[in-house]
Amino acid sequence: MTSSQPPANGVPERGLPRRPSLDSLRKQAKKLVRETVAENADAVGRVRTHLPRWAPPLSLRDAQFVVAREYGFHGWQGLREEVLKRIGSGLEWAASQAERAIHDNDVERLKALLAEHPGLLAWRDEEDHPLLQATTPYAMDVSDREREAQFCRPDCAAFLIDAGALVTPSVWDILIRSGAAGMMKLLNDKGVLPRELIVLAALGDVDGLHASLGGAEGGDLAGVELAFMSACRFAHEAAAAMLLDRCIQLDPNLGSQIDRWGSRTAFIADMIAKCPSLYGSPKPWPAFVMRQLYETMHEKGDLVAFAGWLENQAWLLDAAHIDLQAELIAHTAIHGLEDFLRSILEHDPAVLRASPPPSQALIWAFDYGNAHFIPLLTRIWPLPDDLPHAAGSGDFDGVRRWFDNEGKPALGDLSRHHRNARPGSPTVQQVLDVALAWAVLNKRFEIAEYLLARGADINTDWSTHEPASILHECAIHGRRDEARFLLAHGADPTILDHRWNATPAGWAEYAVKDEAMTGLLREAEERWKPG
Repeated sequence: MTSSQPPANGVPERGLPRRPSLDSLRKQAKKLVRETVAENADAVGRVRTHLPRWAPPLSLRDAQFVVAREYGFHGWQGLREEVLKRIGSGLEWAASQAERAIHDNDVERLKALLAEHPGLLAWRDEEDHPLLQATTPYAMDVSDREREAQFCRPDCAAFLIDAGALVTPSVWDILIRSGAAGMMKLLNDKGVLPRELIVLAALGDVDGLHASLGGAEGGDLAGVELAFMSACRFAHEAAAAMLLDRCIQLDPNLGSQIDRWGSRTAFIADMIAKCPSLYGSPKPWPAFVMRQLYETMHEKGDLVAFAGWLENQAWLLDAAHIDLQAELIAHTAIHGLEDFLRSILEHDPAVLRASPPPSQALIWAFDYGNAHFIPLLTRIWPLPDDLPHAAGSGDFDGVRRWFDNEGKPALGDLSRHHRNARPGSPTVQQVLDVALAWAVLNKRFEIAEYLLARGADINTDWSTHEPASILHECAIHGRRDEARFLLAHGADPTILDHRWNATPAGWAEYAVKDEAMTGLLREAEERWKPG
């Protein structure tokens, strides 16, 4: 074991093998967690050497920190980087550093990495996305300039494009779907966008659209419809009008539906003002109807108007549109709109009888603390037989089944268990942490305590969107009982999220302006401070 004080340059003085294994180091950390649960005196002593104020249970993150310090590093990230360098994964390490530099908008750091690792220009991740993808937003909507500035990295994108970085369709696809007008202009100015209909629509290039559409009835309906939606997404009225005319030429029924509702000019204005995300239906009329349904749920809370739309648009409930039915149902699960969910089911949608499409409805119900929706949702989708779903639904016997007689996880095939989207193969820790999050957010506190005692990480970076703690989730959703549980069991109130480098109190104060939650978390921060 090396000194607990790491050297100034972060490089270990001794102990790390010449060809270290990252998997072996992870196992060492997990073993340390198990040993502290078993109250092994040596393990507890090792932890307290580096974490004097630690109190059980030991999180995996803290165990990794202890292991890293024992090898002479400042922390796990430094140890991981050194291992990647030594085992010949230099480009993978450089890619992770480049993504971090892009996240931090550090162009100079990005330049240095590219100079040392030119292979980054052609590098692709496990989803086949190029490095340039990291400059695009993960948020579904950045049509507001301020949001685009927050979520996009145009300076890094400009440098990468000028350096010859790979540009793939996935890059402009996410920009169009999220409404990133500034980034689309940048890519267009750099000459890397194709002259495709959807791209021309997003740019508002009327001349280009006219040339691409060709004759009076040119263009395939699906492509023209999607281009119309793209023009509306970016508020290009002239382009939208041209494309709507062509849509109606190709599908006269669309014109009849719009004319029964109102004028075509008003339809375009409404679609521009309230353009649904291109992640939903790409067809104009279904997208319009879905937007009206969402508006009656959220802005008006009008259950009667909602039911009226369902009855007047009976096509929405037939077997050809079960995807839209599933989308509506999933939406109620996220936002806790139980009365609207019941209304959908009372109208006997085809999804109750037909084979249902895959949906995130069950997952979102657990993610957002709406496990009471499960009896309604399981009329459509069966509850998966895994640890996280058992934990979130309060099935204690089902939870115990996934542990052996010694209290160790016995999960079998990890791919059967739900976990948040993560690169690489699933791990036991990820499954434990999702189960813990769902137990806490759905107030299954006895199950949460059971999972903590068996290695779940109370400070896990599980989150509904990108790395942040369960305490962050409680903060932004005003879940004070759940936050008190986490704090009472040793959750770190000073932990920072991935995007904003903010504590849970920061989320409560600035994101949702929840004074009561902010006060609770600020007090916890003060108690956490040393001394």
